[in-house]
Amino acid sequence: MTGNPSAATAAQFVQQSDAVLILPDGNSFAGYSFGFRKAIAGEVVFNTAMSGYPESLTDPSYRGQILVLTYPLIGNYGVPPMIIEQNLLKYYESENIHISGLIISEYSFESSHWNAWKSLSDWLIEQQIPAIGGIDTRALTKMLREKGSMPGKIEFAGQSVEFTDPNERNLVDEVSTREVITYGNGKYKIALVDCGVKFNIIRKLLERDTTVIRIPWNYDFTTLDYDGLFISNGPGDPKKCTATIQNISKALQQDKPIFGICLGNQLMALAAGGDTFKLKYGHRSHNQPVLLKGTNRCFITSQNHGFATRYESLGKEWEEFFVNINDQTNEGIKHKSKPFFSTQFHPEASSGPTDTDFLFDEFIEKIKKQK
Repeated sequence: MTGNPSAATAAQFVQQSDAVLILPDGNSFAGYSFGFRKAIAGEVVFNTAMSGYPESLTDPSYRGQILVLTYPLIGNYGVPPMIIEQNLLKYYESENIHISGLIISEYSFESSHWNAWKSLSDWLIEQQIPAIGGIDTRALTKMLREKGSMPGKIEFAGQSVEFTDPNERNLVDEVSTREVITYGNGKYKIALVDCGVKFNIIRKLLERDTTVIRIPWNYDFTTLDYDGLFISNGPGDPKKCTATIQNISKALQQDKPIFGICLGNQLMALAAGGDTFKLKYGHRSHNQPVLLKGTNRCFITSQNHGFATRYESLGKEWEEFFVNINDQTNEGIKHKSKPFFSTQFHPEASSGPTDTDFLFDEFIEKIKKQK
């Protein structure tokens, strides 16, 4: 069979097993293609969530990555319609799929859900994203846990490509908005630095009587009139975002509230004179436990990151906000006297648990106290 198959030819592309994931250590995993037939390279990472693939695939934080889903059955509920509310796609985290490729164990060629719009396969083909099913994802994930996330490539018969490390690129520049976009007409003005923002972050802010001004990653927001600064999630190495770090450094000299999520946590730490490092295989799941420092309170969180903040590199004016219970890595920082705080996890979830949604309320309360 040639070309890009549709969901109607399930039997045919299960039989066709010329799709292969190749790793730089010589290991390879062959399977069948249910996405676009195009050789690609990226960083191979895994996510242990049991649901939420439409949200994950459209999360800009996955830019440049070949995503391995450990849950064995994918595609059974299709993908939702592209309905726009508040100038945002209602069921997605951005306008496009951002992963470079998808690796799963078993693809469900029949999908059923009240909100299903089309099949996952059709959506992947439309957006030209390769995907392989029939892979032993358990063995592959064990390999990534032991050796760490690594470069990989998806190839097909007659198609090859070289290994690349996407973290060497400025991935944030690839996913950030190119223009200033305003959402809502609420009381509190939020300057949102878009490093690859998930739409649900904007939704959460709009629910709290705000006007959100979404700006490019390298925009000098110090020229704007705003009540609070928000630094978004995003992909890749935070140290590539030198312009963002410089602008945040200026904001830290002022007193307007600042809230950072995921990459925003790392950028705030770098702007404060701290350091970041790359995790062995990252945190990508819906079940990451974090401890609120100074208490016995544990929250289950949604996470997607490959880098982390080195908390001990920060000065005495900062304290640790949350810590990951599994590996003790930093999950947030806050200033001891100024209204600045950040989290490494995603309190807006989408998908995942919403245990820490209250942090958006805390951000707004800090803004109210400043007005």
